[in-house]
Amino acid sequence: MPRRPRFVRGLIAVALVLYAGALLRDRFDAWVAATDLPPVLAETSVEVRDREGRLMRAYPVADGLMRLAPPAAGGVDPRFVAMLTAYEDKRFASHSGVDPRAMIRAVGQAVSNGRAVSGGSTLTMQVARLLEDGSTGRWAGKLRQIRVALALERRLDKAAILSLYLTHAPYGGNLEGIRAATLAWFGKEPGRLTPAEAALLVALPQAPETRRPDRHPEAARAARDRVLARMLAAHIITAEEAEGASHASLPRAMRPFPMLAPHLADRARAADPLARRVDLTLDADLQARLEPLLREAAEQAGPQVSAALVVADHRSGDILASVGSAGYGDGLRQGYVDMTEALRSPGSTLKPVVYGLAFDQGLAHPETLIHDGPVMFGRYAPRNFDGLYRGDVSIRQALQMSLNIPVVKLTRDLGPARVMAALRRAGVDPQLSGGAPGLAIALGGLGVTLEDLVQLYAALAEGGQGPVLRWRAGEPMTRGARVISEVAAWQVGDILRGLTPPPGAPARVLAYKTGTSYGHRDAWAVGYDGAHVIGVWMGRADGTPVPGAFGGELAAPVLFEAFGRLKPAFDPLPPPPPATVITTTADLPQPLRRYRPRGEVVQSEGPRLTFPPDGARLAPGDGRLTLKLNGGAAPFTVLANGAPVETGVYGREFDIPAPGKGFSTLVVLDREGRSSRVSVELQ
Repeated sequence: MPRRPRFVRGLIAVALVLYAGALLRDRFDAWVAATDLPPVLAETSVEVRDREGRLMRAYPVADGLMRLAPPAAGGVDPRFVAMLTAYEDKRFASHSGVDPRAMIRAVGQAVSNGRAVSGGSTLTMQVARLLEDGSTGRWAGKLRQIRVALALERRLDKAAILSLYLTHAPYGGNLEGIRAATLAWFGKEPGRLTPAEAALLVALPQAPETRRPDRHPEAARAARDRVLARMLAAHIITAEEAEGASHASLPRAMRPFPMLAPHLADRARAADPLARRVDLTLDADLQARLEPLLREAAEQAGPQVSAALVVADHRSGDILASVGSAGYGDGLRQGYVDMTEALRSPGSTLKPVVYGLAFDQGLAHPETLIHDGPVMFGRYAPRNFDGLYRGDVSIRQALQMSLNIPVVKLTRDLGPARVMAALRRAGVDPQLSGGAPGLAIALGGLGVTLEDLVQLYAALAEGGQGPVLRWRAGEPMTRGARVISEVAAWQVGDILRGLTPPPGAPARVLAYKTGTSYGHRDAWAVGYDGAHVIGVWMGRADGTPVPGAFGGELAAPVLFEAFGRLKPAFDPLPPPPPATVITTTADLPQPLRRYRPRGEVVQSEGPRLTFPPDGARLAPGDGRLTLKLNGGAAPFTVLANGAPVETGVYGREFDIPAPGKGFSTLVVLDREGRSSRVSVELQ
């Protein structure tokens, strides 16, 4: 009978043990379940990417770290993942956050060697430490990691835990995460890594500062080679791969993160402050080719000169490159100022719009003659840039020579308000210093941006109605309002393609216009071929003059070089529309042969110089020369060799200051713009 009580007592003991185990298990589960997990959604760098998804700029997070967003699924070289788990946590796929076998092994090795030989931490425990930035050396810290690791395994799957490790693992300096590491150490994304690169990246997080290859190359090499040896033993790499990887060179320095189009990147980030990724229409490779071009051009132009450039596809409206200055960090050139958005005087670059409007209004044709001579509109007396006058020229010549007086005459007949309305239809936002627009707007008497000008010329390139330019990827293409007719746009482009190109540049491949603002403050060149439009600005960001700066000399060579870096050949300009009238001046309808202001009454006879006769040889006395004339309508203006010497003359016989010795050309203009010309020789 004594056996029965012992049996009962045994059953009770077993029951108590099972109950205690269940209670312990429940308490343990409750302890794990009650774990206060650290945030797993850490701040990552804002990334600006180009049209192909390539990184153009990454902004540090608040603590100065470069912690990029984790790679997308399949975005990490699978062999690197295999090497990482084999080296750090070979049972990662099967354990629940803690690997008892690894911990027992680590403790045994530490006891037998008197020091820590290997770690027992799993990848999940390392993630717990990284999320909390905790210590691994104290028992309390280790226990906390175990608890957090167990809780993470219950709430996240293995892929999410591995993603956290690849986001937070330290790789030296301010680098966190696999993407920051591969970009800084190897200049590429982690999708494809060599065995040597993968091995170094496996070894670095264990001692990110003492194994930095740029500062401690021997320690980095030794750690990498230990990983390679383990991978060879685990049959993850072959003997040939291990041998080659062991002789591979280490990176000597961290590569700087891309900082392309920094001004536009700043603008895009400010436009959407909550976005962690911003996709642009820009082409990173093209941007990288054009930024040095602007920097070199500005350096050649002077120590304080900056430069800006915008490239767009005028068929789609995509902005492909945007250079805001000659150097984002160049304080002397005020490189932090985005000159693609700065309001500046456009100089002569708006003249093509005036001519296009005049063609549409029937005021002129490219072969219409117009007189280039002194003129007065109230108190406004425009002059050509060089102070000279050419007499009768065709509209084509007037635009190609960028004469001021003819375009102001056309602006008077069109009305400045009509010109301003056309600019706004093109998508330009012209700014006046005050009051209503005047005739000076044709010569740059308003403020526009470089992006405005590129938008305007995109409309000209697209037959007078172009797309609205955009830099945000994914935005739908929209077309702007019509600015001028298709025929007028082609006529303007045909004139502009006839401009003489810079030395060494091909002719008639680009419809382009240069401009220089008053006081040599801004030098411009804007042009297009059959597919793309580029605008270039050069000057000082603070608006002070650049002595001797002209758009044709400073900006035009940059424009042509930019097209050369954009593509191997120019796209052909379009053929004339069917309705285009292509003829000579003599074959034009009578009203279009010569431009006359609207409302003008044509006189039957213009002025005629009767003395001195053409070809005369004279010996002027007392430094004066007598002129006699018939016909015409006073008052008269007299030009000697293109420069005015007398104005407001009402008499028919009068003296003028004698030109210097040699041959001279004398021109008399009446109030209707009619002229008489003789050539004389003064002895």
